[in-house]
Amino acid sequence: MPTEWTVRAITRAMLPVLLVLTLVEVGSGLVLGRFEAQLLQYPTLLALVPVTIGTAGNLGSILAARLSTSFHLGTLSFDPADEHLAGNALATFALALSIFPIVGVGAWGLTALVSGVRLALTTVVTISVVSGIALAVLVIAVTLAATYVAYRFRLDPDDVVIPAVTNTCDVLGVVVLFLTVQVVL
Repeated sequence: MPTEWTVRAITRAMLPVLLVLTLVEVGSGLVLGRFEAQLLQYPTLLALVPVTIGTAGNLGSILAARLSTSFHLGTLSFDPADEHLAGNALATFALALSIFPIVGVGAWGLTALVSGVRLALTTVVTISVVSGIALAVLVIAVTLAATYVAYRFRLDPDDVVIPAVTNTCDVLGVVVLFLTVQVVL
């Protein structure tokens, strides 16, 4: 971790990260653009996109904050047998299992109010839950990897991990959502 907090030190540490994450966000937009026709056909999917990627990013941010706190306290171990690490990963997965059905019902309800074209409630909830489960696994893996990389490069995980996780979740969220749609529909 940096020993001095100057604009130069912060810029040197964060500029490469921000440049890479900018490219990741461009990738997310390109992926989203490929599915524009399907989004316009099913407005419920359009409602699911921002909520799904936002929820995945939030799950990753929560896990990243917990891991970063453990890192600063000196209790973080990257040992697969570490109960603290496994407990945080399991809590993130359980939170995803509990929140993504609500996301599906909310997206269906919103589009039912404002649009005449909608998918069945069970279809939307299935898409949301399957996407959420897949994203939870990916979010846990990305967060653990980003925290480990920050640790190895002696970067402060508070500065690096949350932006990396949320931006990566944007791309993964769009890809996973539409892969799920292809399987379910």
